[in-house]
Amino acid sequence: MAEKIQQLESVVIRSLRRFRDRYFPDKVVEADLAVGDSVKEEQQYGFLDTLPVDVQFLIMTFLSPADLCHLGATSRYWSAMVRDPLLWRYFLLRDMPYWPSIDHVTIPHPDLLDAPLISEDESLDDREEGNEGIKLKFDYMSEYLKGCPSSRQQWLPSRPAYEVVTSFFQSLVPASEPRYAMFGPGMEQLDVSLVTRLMHAPDILPVSGTPHRQINGIGSGISYMFNNQHKFNILTLYSTNRAERERARVQQESISNKLFTFEGNDDSGDPVCVPAPQVQQVCQVVDGFIYVANAEPGRGGEKSEGVQIRAVLNCSRGSTSKPLLVLSCISREQPETVRTPSTRSMCRTPCVDMAKRLGLPHLPNPWMLFRGGLAGDKELT
Repeated sequence: MAEKIQQLESVVIRSLRRFRDRYFPDKVVEADLAVGDSVKEEQQYGFLDTLPVDVQFLIMTFLSPADLCHLGATSRYWSAMVRDPLLWRYFLLRDMPYWPSIDHVTIPHPDLLDAPLISEDESLDDREEGNEGIKLKFDYMSEYLKGCPSSRQQWLPSRPAYEVVTSFFQSLVPASEPRYAMFGPGMEQLDVSLVTRLMHAPDILPVSGTPHRQINGIGSGISYMFNNQHKFNILTLYSTNRAERERARVQQESISNKLFTFEGNDDSGDPVCVPAPQVQQVCQVVDGFIYVANAEPGRGGEKSEGVQIRAVLNCSRGSTSKPLLVLSCISREQPETVRTPSTRSMCRTPCVDMAKRLGLPHLPNPWMLFRGGLAGDKELT
């Protein structure tokens, strides 16, 4: 991906240079001016205007979305430059892997995620300055601003990670003591139990202390109190028992799934599965769902993951109104002293890629995918 991003950088610079040379030919690069003309040019234009386009692009890559908008308000030239679609496509592809969460409102358009990485046709070169010009298939600037965390923070209050998750559920579930069904490979394949992690979280107090309300051999229920005021219940659903999970985790073997019955493939080759009767009963009484995905590189990715999510949502009453929270988890994060954005991306599947893998953009239900960890990950505390 890094090589493709660098390739896209070159395309953006060429697009900006062609546009400047076509519609602002008087914006002469300072290095090309004669000595006697430099003072006159500096008096007519600001220093930033006369820099080479590649330097202007480099400066823009360090600016926040708000700063870019402020820059665009300084002149007609910068108003046009900061609206280059390829520029915002570059920002989108560069920054998406590091977004900590995504949901049904902020996810980029599904066709955009599948579009070719580079398309020089989508540039400012085909329109006149000051005119809206050709109608592009995607508004990359809008797609970026609606999903970028720094943009969302301007209209969302700053809250700890748990409060972001709980507020998502609270805004969609009116019940005073809601119930959620939690399932997924991340509960079984990772080294540390997510249920154990929740029980030791400082902001969440398990009311019952230990799991109770066994569910026909596939899981159990436990009640929690968040911040001493919000009570909720989580019904954990496991595909097999604990001994089988531990043996499969150590030997890295696949195990039979007791939660679903697989009934072959459909016409498109995707697997068809039906939730077990006891799972269907749980789905009909809960108010929402929590899917724990394994975000470790090289793990997961089977088509059955998205199929299982859709099967669970379809068998619940009022299925399209029940929210889905996806926790994109890994066993252990790298220590803060050695963690960088690039190494974080290498050890975890990006949120947008995970959403695409699970088919979340095509779900009718409201959903949110949150990047969380288990042991050693401070993002959930």
